Amino acid sequence: MNDPILLIVDDEKPTREGLRAALEDRFDVYVADDAASAMNILEAEKVAVLLTDLKLPNEDGIKLIMRAKSFPEPPICILMTAYGSEEIAVEAMKKGADDYIAKGRLQIDELEMRISKALRQQELEQENEALSRQLDSKYGLENVIGTSDAMREVFEVVNQVAPTRATVLLQGESGTGKELIAKAIHRLSPRAKNPLITVHCAALSPTLLESELFGHEKGAFTGAYERRIGRFEQAQGGTLFLDEIGEIDSTIQVKLLRFLGERCFERVGSSKTLTADVRLVAATNRNLEEMVRKGEFREDLFFRLRVVEIIIPPLRERRGDIPLLVQSFLREFAQENGKPVEQISPEAMDLLISYTWPGNVRELRTAIEHAVVLCRSKRILPRDLPATVQGKQAGVAGSAVSPGSGVSTRDTKRDMPRRGITTMQDNEMQIIMDAIEDAGGNISLAARKLGVSRRTLHRKLRIYKDKK
Repeated sequence: MNDPILLIVDDEKPTREGLRAALEDRFDVYVADDAASAMNILEAEKVAVLLTDLKLPNEDGIKLIMRAKSFPEPPICILMTAYGSEEIAVEAMKKGADDYIAKGRLQIDELEMRISKALRQQELEQENEALSRQLDSKYGLENVIGTSDAMREVFEVVNQVAPTRATVLLQGESGTGKELIAKAIHRLSPRAKNPLITVHCAALSPTLLESELFGHEKGAFTGAYERRIGRFEQAQGGTLFLDEIGEIDSTIQVKLLRFLGERCFERVGSSKTLTADVRLVAATNRNLEEMVRKGEFREDLFFRLRVVEIIIPPLRERRGDIPLLVQSFLREFAQENGKPVEQISPEAMDLLISYTWPGNVRELRTAIEHAVVLCRSKRILPRDLPATVQGKQAGVAGSAVSPGSGVSTRDTKRDMPRRGITTMQDNEMQIIMDAIEDAGGNISLAARKLGVSRRTLHRKLRIYKDKK
C-alpha cells in the first residue's frame, strides 16, 4: 500500500525542508512555497494531508484551506502559524481547518501524532458515510449539507427532536433549506413510514387554504361539487409541514390553535368532529414575535407552534459550507445536463465565497446550474457565473416592461429609496433593485433569481417604500 501524500506549504525553505526530512519516512512528501504551487499539486495528486503556514506570499493559509476543502475528496488540513492566537484558531476551524498548531511550540512527535489521529478519524468518517448511505431509509440528514458550527447545532437539535411528538417551528430566511430540515425531521422520526404532507400557505387564499387543510363537504360553497379530504386527514399517522406559516389569516390561526390543543377539527360545511394523529412542523421567513407584537399573529398559537424552535442560519453566516454545497450542486447539474464539468476555478470559488447570497442556498444552487449550463470546458470560470455574483450590474432600458409583470423598471425605481448604501437594509435594497433591473422589471423573474417568493419580494418593496 502506498504511503499517504503529505503536502507541506511554507515560504521559508528551512522550515519546509526540515519538515520534509522529518516526515518523509511515513509519508510521500510534496512541498510548495506558495498557494498557487500548492493548488497545482492538489489538483494533480490525491493529497491526504495539507500542512500549511498561515502567512504565504499573496494569499494566506486559511484561504488555501478553503480551496482545498472544495475538492470532492478534500485532504485533512492543518494550519501552522508563528502568530498563534485563539482568534486565528477559531477562524481557521470555522473555515475548514481540521487542526491548528503553533510553529513556536512545534514538536515533530506531536505533529506526527496529530496527523495520524486525523487520518484515523477521516477513515472512520468515511466508513460511517458509507454505512449511512446503506441505511438511507433510517437517516434523514444526508441531503442537508454543512459542516459549520451553526449547521452542526441544527443537526444536533434535529436528531434530538425528531423521535419525539413535539411541534417544531423552523425559522430562517427564504432559501436556507427549511423544507429539507422538515423532511429530515420526518424521516428520522417513528412516523417515517407514514405520509409527509406539505402545504405552502402563502400560495393559497384564506378560503382555499381552509379547505386544503381541513377538507370540505359537497355543497359547502360554490364549486364544492364533491367531498374533499383535507391535508390533516391525508397526513394521518405522519407529519404535516406548513411552510410560510406567517401568511395565514386569523380564521385559520384559530383552527390551527384548536387542533394543536385538542387534535380535532371539522371539514368546511360539516358539524362532525374529526381527529387526526398528525405531527406538525411549521416554517416561516418572517419574525413571528414582531407579528405578535403588532397583533398580526396570535400569541397563543405562536407559543403552541414554538415548542421547539430551530433557527436555520443564512448562507452568509456559514460561508465555510459554500465549497461543499458548490461541489454537490456541480455534480448534480453536470450529470443532469450531460456536461463534463468537474471543477471550479479558484477565482470563481472566491467570487462565490465573497458574495452575500440574499437568496441563500437556493440562490447558490441556481447559480451553479447557470454556471454548468454556460461552462465551455471542464472547469467553471468567473465568466460562467451569473452577473450578480460577478459583481456586474446589468443595464436595462428605463421603460422596459416584461409581459405579465405589471411593473416597469422606471416605476420600480420610483417606489424605492435612493441607492446610498448606508445600512444593511439599504444593501439588501440595492441587491433587490439590481435583480429587478437584471430581470427587465419582471418581479416574478427577479424573485426566482433571488430565491424568494413573489409575495416576499413585494412585501420587501412595500417596506422600503414606507421607509422612504
